[in-house]
Amino acid sequence: MTRRPTAEETARLTVLSGCSGGGKSSLLEELARRGHAVRPEPGRQIVREQTLIDGPGLPWKDLSHFAELCLSRAVHFHATAVAEARRTIFDRSVVDAVAALERTGLAVAGHHRRIVERLRYARTVFLVPPWQDLFEQDSERQHDFGAAVAEYAHLLTAYPAAGYDVEIVPKGPLSARADFIEARLA
Repeated sequence: MTRRPTAEETARLTVLSGCSGGGKSSLLEELARRGHAVRPEPGRQIVREQTLIDGPGLPWKDLSHFAELCLSRAVHFHATAVAEARRTIFDRSVVDAVAALERTGLAVAGHHRRIVERLRYARTVFLVPPWQDLFEQDSERQHDFGAAVAEYAHLLTAYPAAGYDVEIVPKGPLSARADFIEARLA
């Protein structure tokens, strides 16, 4: 895409972010089952791909490289969703990748800030809170619950700093969480 999306186009792009291991992927699967267009989390895809090729772009090897790959994937997801011209719900956004760099004290380059400024999403961003009962470490999520909570705390400030309103998705059964988001999007 060589042009900036219009306000009408970006209003269709909804972000679901929040605590790692807080149930975002399950919630996105439920929303997809209900007919919503969704985009998966770039980070999980990048981890699978980099693991397959024994690449350097893993968050526990080189967080800067990993974040750059996540930003690139998020830009691609954004562009394809704009082209589809329908509401799309994203598992994370460009803000998450830049927030990871900020949170860990790594350099945030000028192009990172421009991505956050230029690739806009709907004004309201939904965040899932920390939920230890759901949190599980695995081969793609090697950090502990404490790190996930720290990530969430930073996102609570990063999204408003980027010009977004945050709405917390309440804990509860998956269907109720999906109902909550659908009601807010209606």
